[in-house]
Amino acid sequence: MKSDATGRQKNAMPQASTMHIRMVDLNLFRVFDALMLHRSVREASRLLSVSPSAVSHALNRLRETIGDELFIPGESGMEPTRRALELATSVREGLESFALALTVKPFVPMEAVRTFRSAASDHTSVIILPLLVKRLVKSAPQVDLRVFPLNRPDVVRQLNRGEIDLVIGWFGELPNGMRRATLFREEEAIVVRTGHPLTQDKVTKEKLFEYSHVVVELTGTEEHKADGFMHDKGVAHRVWIERALLEFQDQNIDLVGRAAVCVPHFSAVPPLLQATDLVATLPRRLALWAATHFSLVLLDLPYTPKTVDIEMVCDQSADRDSGLQWLIAELAASMEDLVH
Repeated sequence: MKSDATGRQKNAMPQASTMHIRMVDLNLFRVFDALMLHRSVREASRLLSVSPSAVSHALNRLRETIGDELFIPGESGMEPTRRALELATSVREGLESFALALTVKPFVPMEAVRTFRSAASDHTSVIILPLLVKRLVKSAPQVDLRVFPLNRPDVVRQLNRGEIDLVIGWFGELPNGMRRATLFREEEAIVVRTGHPLTQDKVTKEKLFEYSHVVVELTGTEEHKADGFMHDKGVAHRVWIERALLEFQDQNIDLVGRAAVCVPHFSAVPPLLQATDLVATLPRRLALWAATHFSLVLLDLPYTPKTVDIEMVCDQSADRDSGLQWLIAELAASMEDLVH
């Protein structure tokens, strides 16, 4: 029989066996990872600072354990088998987890010096940030927050690349590898200025259409406004839009509504309402906040309000970040102070 570059007989295929993790030398996976990276016994031995024969011996042991050749000599070096390719990502993540557990210091909030980055709309910033920051100034005085607009279409890619730590918003679909948790439930409210003609009598759907509306459309939502989604590489995050205008249009009711003003931020809505007879649909908690700071009132809805979950989303890598796990716990705890 002929031998390959690792010293293993080509025709001696290992038999599949049941593998128990307690019986496996985890150092063998360091050899596996080095071979996957360099596709060369010699280069793997240099990376690991061991002899080529030690790499070959370790590979043979791993072959017997897993029941697969794993790497086969080819024109471009040691080529991984299908089983090796299936294992590669899990092995790399496992090794990284071990390294992180051994090297990362425990996160101590009172001593930590760190900046966390999140993406959120101005709606959720107004509702959540005061509660969160109130806790952080006491528990972690040297921790800083950086909040970026949620209307950027690449927030999921930013999560994957580690450029932001978490995203807060109203989401539909999310790609694999994302973690999500509900922070609070929100419902819609209709807001107008104090003394608006709609405040003088019972509000009906028909009366709502007698007045122009101001609509919040996050950047990029125009083409998706019929369903309230903004799409990006497998993720769909929801946006607040004028439901009444859309529903009447979908039901072919003989009414024509007008979105006279479209703005990209919720903060632009209250001044517009206060100065005009425009009508707006806002998240209820934001509407209540606006009514305390501007001459605005909430109308009784002529339909059952839509209720949605405001969620926190992060990458699965957050599971291995003790600092980020602490921030997520603080965020969840701050929601207990949220007035319903």
